[in-house]
Amino acid sequence: MFVYKLLCLVLILRLRAAAPTGSAHLGDSARFWHITDLHLDPTYHVTSDPREVCSSSKGSPASDAGPFGAFLCDSPYRLIQSAFSHMEPLVQAHDFIIWTGDSPPHVSPEKLSTDAVIQLMKNMTLTFRKHFPNTTVFPSIGNHDYWPQDQLPAFTNQIYRAAAELWRDWLKDDALLTLAEGGFYSQLVKPGLRLLSVNTILYYGPNKAVGNGSDPAGQFLWLEKTLAGAAQRLEKVFIIGHVPVGFLPYARNTTAIREEHNERLLSIYRKYSDVITGQFYGHTHRDSVMVLLNHQGKAVNSLFVSPAVTPIKDAKDPFSNNPGLRLYVYDPQDYGVMDIWQYYLNLTEANERRRSDWRLEYVMTEAFGLSDLRPQSLLKLGLELMTPHSDAFLTYFRHFMVGYDSSFTCEGPCWLNQVCAVLYLDQDAYAHCVANEQLWR
Repeated sequence: MFVYKLLCLVLILRLRAAAPTGSAHLGDSARFWHITDLHLDPTYHVTSDPREVCSSSKGSPASDAGPFGAFLCDSPYRLIQSAFSHMEPLVQAHDFIIWTGDSPPHVSPEKLSTDAVIQLMKNMTLTFRKHFPNTTVFPSIGNHDYWPQDQLPAFTNQIYRAAAELWRDWLKDDALLTLAEGGFYSQLVKPGLRLLSVNTILYYGPNKAVGNGSDPAGQFLWLEKTLAGAAQRLEKVFIIGHVPVGFLPYARNTTAIREEHNERLLSIYRKYSDVITGQFYGHTHRDSVMVLLNHQGKAVNSLFVSPAVTPIKDAKDPFSNNPGLRLYVYDPQDYGVMDIWQYYLNLTEANERRRSDWRLEYVMTEAFGLSDLRPQSLLKLGLELMTPHSDAFLTYFRHFMVGYDSSFTCEGPCWLNQVCAVLYLDQDAYAHCVANEQLWR
């Protein structure tokens, strides 16, 4: 009898760790998955010379290389397969997946080409289809999903058209049309819920191909028109994209996109904050949140940046991230975001044991004592993070690195960069935050 009870307990614990089966939101909740920044490096291989492990290390010695990757390299295919294999049995019939870009590795331009980038995007698309043949995937184009990287133009091109062809099984004709023309699209997920995939690379600082136009590819006009139409139809909207709005949490005074475009996007998102119920991004490779405030200081939008599958870091960076992927739980009535179930792979452990044991890293409402992840709840969290050595901030920063190194501390300027990026997305408010460091201590 004792053995039977023990086996039952183990089974229950495994089920709880697998998917949100015991949460307060079960029974009247809906879900979707988010995976981002796969960055497949086909050259990855374990060899006696650590400088030859992968092209993406750019000659730096990947001394920690193992079968599932290395922290100075982009993803081997085995790592990506392990992530998909973990997700596969957990995906339910009504789930969908968002995939926010970046299939190619971080390598110099001469190691890639337009054809090579399209082939890498095709490989990743086929991997999604293999593991999730009956699940709709909503992709976004990343800054590496082009050759040369970052230089996505404001008009149709070979890669936009290739993406439209590759993703034809997931998207409707009208979505495919704007994707092929400008790299963005809108599609109804279900009655009442629309998803907008915004091509934020058109606003990315290193992108010199778009010139100085105020509305590259007419995307601002399209965005406002689409959001206005959703409001008239009483739809709610999820925004997805690769590069997020707001300020980077690891660099002072640096917006992820050009400052003028950041301000314009925030203006649009504030205007339609009663329509938009969540924004979801990738690009930074780290795990973070932001809350958009209106000009009266009211929290009006929840924004989430998902950590990457790739574990790569630059040789000079003090920390990286373990590979991650996540599940969102949302309210099927008003489409507000209720929770995150964040999964990760301890890369060092996986390489040592030569097997990939993906596991639950945290459930966000439980980790921070929140009732949900609606804007007011994220504002509450952001205010708690303002205490530098609080348990909330220590937990937040540990998750920011996806459990990479619990001994690494974030204090002083590091802490200030983090909290100001969570709470203040526009230039004036952010500048006031970082200029008054002593007031927050």
